[in-house]
Amino acid sequence: MISQPRAEALRDAGLRWTPAPGDRFVIPQPALSGEVFTLSEMTIEAREYPTGTVLGFNGTTEWALDSVAKEEALWLPREDQLRELLGRTFVSLRQEDGAGREPSHTVSTRGPGGEQEFTARIAEDAYADALLALIAHALDAAQV
Repeated sequence: MISQPRAEALRDAGLRWTPAPGDRFVIPQPALSGEVFTLSEMTIEAREYPTGTVLGFNGTTEWALDSVAKEEALWLPREDQLRELLGRTFVSLRQEDGAGREPSHTVSTRGPGGEQEFTARIAEDAYADALLALIAHALDAAQV
């Protein structure tokens, strides 16, 4: 699962979330630290209102939550979602055992900035780093 700092960096870079079943998210509040929620039409659903999207918690009395604004939640994109966002720039993902060290994952991309590799301990973070680089390149190009 993507690390919370990478998810925050993606959000801060402008990545927007359209909640869909199966999406994971956290609510960055001390009382909910470490709790990961999964969007499901049976338990938690995205409800559209004129004032914005709220995430409705159906039957979750243990948290005493009725709903939370989407802006108060932090999306934790999955590996497949990150790969899809990279689009045609994605070339490959490879895992390296580490030979006595922690294993790592390397995402290779080919885009406007040339070929690049992004390595992290978990695959989702390597994908996130690649996506952050792609977003930064797009923003730089837009400013020219």
